[in-house]
Amino acid sequence: MITRRSLLGGLAAAPVLLHTGTAGAAGLAAGTEFAALRAKAFGLLTGVPFDPADPAFAAPLARLDASASALHAALDRTAGRTVLWADQPLTGIAGTAGSYQRLRTLALARATPGTSWYGRPDLATDVLAGLDLLYDRAYNETKRETGNWWFWEIGAPRALLDTCVLLHDLLSPEQRAAWLRAVDRFCPNPDRRTNLPTLAETGANRADKALIVALRGVVGESAEKLALARDGLSDVRDAGRNSLFRLVGSGDGFYADGSFVQHGVVAYTGSYGVVLLQSLSSTLGLLGGSSWEVRDPAVAVVLDAVERTYAPWLHDGLMMDAVRGRAVSRQAGRDHHAGRDAVDAILQLAAGAPAAYAGRFRELAKGWVSRGRFVELAGIPAIARARAVLADPTVATAPRPSGHHVFAAMDRVVHRRPEWSFALSLSSTRIAMYECGNGENYRAWYQGDGATYLYTDLDHYSADYWPTVDSYRLAGTTVDTRRRDPAVSVSGTGAFRARNAWAGGTTVDGYGVASLDLMAAGSTLVARKSWVCLDDAVVCLGAGISSTDGRPVETVVDNRGGAGALTRGTGWAHLAGVGGYAFPAGEGGGLRTLREVRTDSWRAINDGADTGGSADPVSREYVTLWFDHGPDPADASYAYILLPGATPEQTAAYDRAEILANTASVQAVTAHGRSVGGGKLFAAVFWAAGEAGGVTADAPCTVLVRQAAGRIRVAVADPGRSTATVTVRLGRPAHRVVTADPAVSVDLGENAAITVTLSGSRGRTHTADLAIGGKGQA
Repeated sequence: MITRRSLLGGLAAAPVLLHTGTAGAAGLAAGTEFAALRAKAFGLLTGVPFDPADPAFAAPLARLDASASALHAALDRTAGRTVLWADQPLTGIAGTAGSYQRLRTLALARATPGTSWYGRPDLATDVLAGLDLLYDRAYNETKRETGNWWFWEIGAPRALLDTCVLLHDLLSPEQRAAWLRAVDRFCPNPDRRTNLPTLAETGANRADKALIVALRGVVGESAEKLALARDGLSDVRDAGRNSLFRLVGSGDGFYADGSFVQHGVVAYTGSYGVVLLQSLSSTLGLLGGSSWEVRDPAVAVVLDAVERTYAPWLHDGLMMDAVRGRAVSRQAGRDHHAGRDAVDAILQLAAGAPAAYAGRFRELAKGWVSRGRFVELAGIPAIARARAVLADPTVATAPRPSGHHVFAAMDRVVHRRPEWSFALSLSSTRIAMYECGNGENYRAWYQGDGATYLYTDLDHYSADYWPTVDSYRLAGTTVDTRRRDPAVSVSGTGAFRARNAWAGGTTVDGYGVASLDLMAAGSTLVARKSWVCLDDAVVCLGAGISSTDGRPVETVVDNRGGAGALTRGTGWAHLAGVGGYAFPAGEGGGLRTLREVRTDSWRAINDGADTGGSADPVSREYVTLWFDHGPDPADASYAYILLPGATPEQTAAYDRAEILANTASVQAVTAHGRSVGGGKLFAAVFWAAGEAGGVTADAPCTVLVRQAAGRIRVAVADPGRSTATVTVRLGRPAHRVVTADPAVSVDLGENAAITVTLSGSRGRTHTADLAIGGKGQA
């Protein structure tokens, strides 16, 4: 295995140096160091050394061999050819980049022991000739960028350099020099967009380019390029303004609350965030232990992000779709694939991280790998890393988590319990409802309108969900029933933002309340929607549902593919394999249901140049449950309680949550017993000053009050980001302040109150912990 020094090793004993040139150790590096870097890059691509006779590698070897065989059989090797593959025309950059990527696959098969192509000189000849053709006809330093910039500056050069690493000793000096000139033309540094030099690269794009420039330095033995790659991660050029190791307050990057945003306004932890993590882990691993090792102490931001940013969204190794943006429409990149990539990147980080981080990363990965589909989908290098962790008896297996996370900076909420997970996609003037473009995500209209994602298994969102689900009826949404055209952007990608400012919620002790002031795009429809997340239930409320467009309005309770039998009782319903749905106060009487087989194709939602799906039809049976509010509703409402994993009997008997209010002014719930781990919980959304359950608020806010073990924990947030201060009176006594957020002041007594300064909190939760016993009691 490749050994790597700690990412932060030696910082206590040596000054931090963010090199800006080739002076010092970087400039004095001997040829042996470049050779060592090439060997490391080769190992990162191939997994070498590994035992090809080990049965653990049989499946990934077979997949690689079959892929290479199919590509080689279709490769045009005739004299006078103008393309390498008939379906990859070189008249557009997408076909050029696609051709480079296929040549990389062929080179990888030749470099990997255990394939039928290993060491084959004829295959090497074919790949080198293909690279020559691409340089001569499509990708060289004389070309001008047309079409999608990404293929020119990231897609093509990354595949080209990987192939150069795999075939390094077979390249002639002339070939190497020519191909590196092309790379230098389109990706000379990680800092700027080549076709728009005033644009500084951020997030995943910067991470990708840093890795490309590092590989360019390795292949071309350039100390200057290796320094550029290292310094690009920290953005030395612009004094750290776009550093990947910096927490941001707006735009692209990591936020203090764990959010990750790309394209300025899109929640993208599970797509661009994963790409960033992959490229970062590869670059840190490649440069680790060399003269260009990354020694920026702020790299801890990325290490902390594993648990703060990524882990909450990994359900048994899959990456939840609520944070994957337009990538949900990619047939070849589903939730398990994104999860595999994230877990493998975390394992790569563990190889060079300080001991405390490394140990925790391996425990988390061991849990994800053992419970998910990582081994089924991973390639050889990833399998080798995972096997080492699975076989290590000193590494514990992290259990499934419990917790509630409000990612206020990206309008996302996720609630975790050992047997299920629940995610919520909101949107606002700050964060897009959805993103589409480049031929992707054509039916995305309601993905950010309070769409809910309930995970009780590993299959629901993987099994052809996005092309076959009724996109007008995503679970959790309230929608009018107008027909919609495919979501498209004029050029490139488009992120579509909502008109409402209010989106977000509050969390305390692993419980949460979330809310959305829905103002539907292109419609007069408005609704106030809330969710209260408990140990065994999610209470879902809607009020103030109004529209004047003359169309019926619906609220979708659920839309499950592959579900079992539907059973209905008085005030409840049950779906086998999913759980129960309780309808308080007779709400279930208006429930409508439909079981249908839906057929469509992945191509219908994604025909992108390099991500387009198959036109072959796929089918799936769905059970849909919804409320029909009728045309032009005025102040309509709904209430239902999701009970994941509950039996029909448990659903019919559920009585541990009570709805105290469900109006356009206040929505409030109280829960007790097993739903809140004992004790009591009060949750409310005060859309305006008001009262519910004896609790009052003098301004809009969300509130949680948990009473247990002689204490009251109070949590307050401002999802609308318009309230300067709020006073919440609890309607009960408190006698001592145990702890309180600096923004909170407490008024003790028989009607205890807290006053919270919310200005500038950006939707963050503020808490106070109060004792309710007598003096000296907890």
